[in-house]
Amino acid sequence: MSTDTGGNGERPAPATHITLELSEDGEMWIVTDEETGVTTQGETREHALEMIDEAVALHKGEAGRPVTDDDLREWGIDPESVPDEPGVPDVPWFDTDEE
Repeated sequence: MSTDTGGNGERPAPATHITLELSEDGEMWIVTDEETGVTTQGETREHALEMIDEAVALHKGEAGRPVTDDDLREWGIDPESVPDEPGVPDVPWFDTDEE
């Protein structure tokens, strides 16, 4: 869901389907963009909606910038150790064999 109203003569963002719900403990609002499956949260409804706009834009490559070799070196990571193509992380919750 875009919180952009399309002011300044801009066209409004296309309609987006989201799920917005309060967490079980009542502490956070959880929001999921149904098209992309991106999920995030916020302490208020408004904050959650702002976060989903940013997360979806990052997911779609509409915000941010690619990580450079210089960025990796600055973070103490050898660029040669990072694959050029993204892959499935080697963590249990990404195991595709179990259903």
